[in-house]
Amino acid sequence: MDGSDTPTSPPPPRPSHNPLPFREDCWSEDATFTLIEAWGDRYIELNRGNLRQKHWQEVADAVNTRHGANKKARRTDVQCKNRIDTLKKKYKIEKGRILASDGTLTSKWPFYYRLDALIGSTVPAKKSSPPLALPLPYRKTPPSLPQASPVPLQVRSGKEKRPSPAVDDSFFRRNISAAQAAAAAVDDDDDDVDSGSSRSSTESRRRDGEMSGFRQLAQAITRFGEIYERVEGTKQRQMIELEKQRMQFAKDLEFQRMQLFMDTQVQLEKIKRSKRASGSDSYL
Repeated sequence: MDGSDTPTSPPPPRPSHNPLPFREDCWSEDATFTLIEAWGDRYIELNRGNLRQKHWQEVADAVNTRHGANKKARRTDVQCKNRIDTLKKKYKIEKGRILASDGTLTSKWPFYYRLDALIGSTVPAKKSSPPLALPLPYRKTPPSLPQASPVPLQVRSGKEKRPSPAVDDSFFRRNISAAQAAAAAVDDDDDDVDSGSSRSSTESRRRDGEMSGFRQLAQAITRFGEIYERVEGTKQRQMIELEKQRMQFAKDLEFQRMQLFMDTQVQLEKIKRSKRASGSDSYL
């Protein structure tokens, strides 16, 4: 050994015995089909409306019932919702690609046709871009365009006739089509103005009808109040008259009772006097 320091190599890393981490966003094809079926059933039951938290929990329970034997493979309601959102985005991209091909392409994505049956009617189709046209200023009456027709040049006799220049008809055809489009737009604007005026007149008639109905209702309520007031006044007058008659009857009855009592007392007093007078005569 010469005493010089020899470099020592670092020890090799130990192999890790820990298993690979489980990806929470890893969905199998069978689990995805189960998720789509469970979500689709509740989506149809809600009339194609949004699912609430309890519905997503039911979807997660349905997925875990069939594919949750492994504890790490169990899904939560949030994971199911995120997976459905991802499938919707993928479906829209796939549908746009098929529509852009005018039906020449078909989807090989396994979930396309099931999602198309569930949300195909809610995804708007891709609108085709309108054809380009020459910009024209807005005018009420379309401008008059010259008619393009080849006219041969008239030359004097004795000279060579020159051929008429070629006229490009495509330029005029484009201008004519643009003018026709502008005229159609003017007609549409006129129709819009007419329809707007008719709508305003209809709206004014409707408001007048409503105001007339309110006035008639107010008049009917006023007449009802007047009639009710007259009936109540008549009832009160009748009650007062009846009360007067009752009091007069009670007074007459009391007077008759007192009269009868007085007459009875007078008769008794006469009888007593007659008895006393007859007794005094018998003593004599």
